[in-house]
Amino acid sequence: MKFLMHNVVILGSGCAGNTAAIYAARANLKPLVITGHEPGGQLSITSLVENFPGFPEGLDGPVLVDRMKEQAQHFGAEYRDGSVLEADLSQRPFRLRVENDWIETRVLIVATGASARWLGLESEQKLIGKGVSSCATCDGFFFRDKQIMVVGGGDSAMEESIFLTRFGRKVTLVHRRDQFRASKIMIDRTMSHPKIEVLTNTVIDEVYDMSKGAVTGVKLRNTVTGESANRDVDGLFIAIGHVPNTKPFVGQLELDPDGYIVSKGGARTNITGVFHAGDVQDRTYRQAITAAGAGCMAAIEAERLLEHEGH
Repeated sequence: MKFLMHNVVILGSGCAGNTAAIYAARANLKPLVITGHEPGGQLSITSLVENFPGFPEGLDGPVLVDRMKEQAQHFGAEYRDGSVLEADLSQRPFRLRVENDWIETRVLIVATGASARWLGLESEQKLIGKGVSSCATCDGFFFRDKQIMVVGGGDSAMEESIFLTRFGRKVTLVHRRDQFRASKIMIDRTMSHPKIEVLTNTVIDEVYDMSKGAVTGVKLRNTVTGESANRDVDGLFIAIGHVPNTKPFVGQLELDPDGYIVSKGGARTNITGVFHAGDVQDRTYRQAITAAGAGCMAAIEAERLLEHEGH
């Protein structure tokens, strides 16, 4: 079987993957970027980014990642659509199956990100970036003096609810059970906050209004009584967790119980020659700027390793 050999393969084309590609390409490593099943990462579904340094007027998320991609291509990075379906990291060069082809690489940078868990409603999906969000830090500012709803029952949902009280006129936290996974201190802070209303045993059956292209309200259902009611809301934040995209590496890369890559310092993993970048390892910050910084770190470590090995 013939394999295509590369110095560096980067998995993922969000902020982390694109930044790694820029640095690796400028080091003349001719990196290959596999775009992944969500090209552009989380920014591809973000309408306006106002907290990335250098753009005081803000810019659309897809525009930001496209500019990064163009910059990487300018220095010689190659992009290929598709996802890694299988990986053999047992020896170097590493072998990856991308769709129907096998490729080899001396160094691998995993920047596959973490996908937000969604409710799974058609209306929710159609309104992502139009009032539906999975990142309060990213989008909370756009809902100043608005009615905001948060879905979830863990620490993240509580933290996002409290954070959003800085902007919203009122924040409603909706949870499908009457017990929370969150820590007691976060529950106490949320329950005692004067701007937060908590609705337990409640789920969302519909998000309005697809016809208007913006969130105007939701249809709520009580899971105990079965009663339904509509509620006006301007912003809907889904905080029911993220799923790191590490499935091809299970049993090879060291992962924590939730599937995130365990860092061995810097951008290193438990396997020499495999580096991590962005949300696939970062479960705390999940910002475009931290992902970009992680991509820079991974590319520099990859360059140094290859130089040390004489490639």
